[in-house]
Amino acid sequence: MTIVPPAPGEPRRPDGPRDPGDAWVVADDGTRYWGRFGAAGLLAVDPQRGVLLQHRVAWSHFGDTWGLPGGARHQDESACEGALRESAEEAGVPASAVQPRLISVYDVDVWTYATVVADVVVPFEPVISDPESRELAWVPVDAVDSFPLHPGFAASWPLLRSLLEVRPAVVVDAANVVGSVPDGWWKDRAGATARLLERLRALSMQGMDAGRLGLAADVWFPELRVVVEGQARAVEEVPGLTVVRADAEGDDAIVAEVAALAAAGRSVVVVTSDRELRARVGALGAVAHGPSWLDLD
Repeated sequence: MTIVPPAPGEPRRPDGPRDPGDAWVVADDGTRYWGRFGAAGLLAVDPQRGVLLQHRVAWSHFGDTWGLPGGARHQDESACEGALRESAEEAGVPASAVQPRLISVYDVDVWTYATVVADVVVPFEPVISDPESRELAWVPVDAVDSFPLHPGFAASWPLLRSLLEVRPAVVVDAANVVGSVPDGWWKDRAGATARLLERLRALSMQGMDAGRLGLAADVWFPELRVVVEGQARAVEEVPGLTVVRADAEGDDAIVAEVAALAAAGRSVVVVTSDRELRARVGALGAVAHGPSWLDLD
C-alpha cells in the first residue's frame, strides 16, 4: 500500500486547504482508493421523498455519476462524524436533521468506506455548498437503479435497500438489569437506574455490533426503550433513550411495548433474565437476552 496526494490535474476542495486525509491509497494491484484514513458517506432516508443522491462533478473520481454525499475521513474521525461533516460540506445536510440507523462498511484491508444510513427526523432542503456537487436530488427508492450510479454505490445499493425497512428496537427491563449487579442498588433504586441510563446512553451513541442483533451490515443504532418501575420512575429523561414509566407492574409495561413494536413490524430484543417475562415476549416474536448481552462493562 502506498499513499499518494492528488495530482495537479485532480483538484480536491479547490476553495480551501487540503486535509492530510485527502490522498489516494494505492493497493498492491494498483487500485486507487480516495482517503488516507478511509472514507464515509451519508445515505439520508426521508419517508416521503426517498434518499438523497449527489450528482458528482466531472473532475471527481468516477465523475458524472450519482452517489452519496461523502468523502475522505479525517484522522481519528469516526464514520458518523466523517459522513455528517462531508454531507454538510457537499449538500448542506444539518447534523441535527438526521438520526443514524446503521453503518455498512466496505473493507479492502488497506482502505474502508463506511456508509452511514440515517433517518431524516427534521425535513430539510439540500444545498449545493461544495464544488464537488453538480446536482442534489431526493430520489424515490424504486427509482435509484435508473440513475447512472457510482460503481461503489451501485455495488452496495442492493444490501442497503434491503435494510431500509429494518428498524430494530431494544426494550430493557431496568429493574432486572440493575438487580443483576450487587452494587447496593437496593439502597437507592432511582440512583442505580440513573447510572444504568447513562451507560445505555453511551451505548446508543456508539452503536451495537450487527451480529448481536442478528442483522446484516456492521453497526446498528437501535431504538432503546427502558422500562422503569416503582421508585425508579423518578429518574430524569436521558437524550437518546425512551424512558417508559410503568404505572403498575414493569413486566406488563414491557409486554405492552413489545406488542406495539411487533405490530408495527419492528424486530425486537428484550433484555431481561426473568423466565416468565422471556416466555411472554417470546410469544410475541421478540428475542430475549440476559443483562450481560448489553455488554455495558
